[in-house]
Amino acid sequence: MSGRQVRKPAEEAGANVRFGARDGFGIAGAMLCLVIVLGAILLVMGMWKRLARETVPTLVDLPGGSWAVGAALGVITVLGTTGGLRCAAAASGRPRLARGLNAAGTALCCAAAFGPLFFLLSGLPGKNCRSEGCAYIPGTGSALLGYAVSAGLVGWLVHRWISARAEKEAARERERMRRLRKKGKGKSRAGRQR
Repeated sequence: MSGRQVRKPAEEAGANVRFGARDGFGIAGAMLCLVIVLGAILLVMGMWKRLARETVPTLVDLPGGSWAVGAALGVITVLGTTGGLRCAAAASGRPRLARGLNAAGTALCCAAAFGPLFFLLSGLPGKNCRSEGCAYIPGTGSALLGYAVSAGLVGWLVHRWISARAEKEAARERERMRRLRKKGKGKSRAGRQR
């Protein structure tokens, strides 16, 4: 043969067995990690649902009733969403510690944004559950309606406020650039050479 080495079938089979064993251990490790993460998620969600089912009746019986509870949770959602968006936007171009703190703040704000909704949804009846643990908690429907109305209204107000601030800042920047151009400092290099 012209200088080429031909592999023997036994060598190829040994290489494939070694490669397959490594892959098998990797797949088994990944599956184990997946099972552990899934178990942790189910444990946390189960504890959250149990906590919500035990505390929703107490909250609904507070002064102001379920409407006030829904409205307060709607405001918390809007504030959490606004804070999460601000934290996420401010993350780039900072040192590692500041980015880590920013990520923790974003996670906390996201929990504040989504937590109240899931909290109220836990008071609704379970789909295919006939036990008392899945029954409808009285007042949850009106709390959910109050939540939706307050979150929509406060969200709209916050959006209008942020838009007005951004528009005011843009007008201020346009006015500053106009004054600089008037003095001749805002022109580009090509404009100054003419």
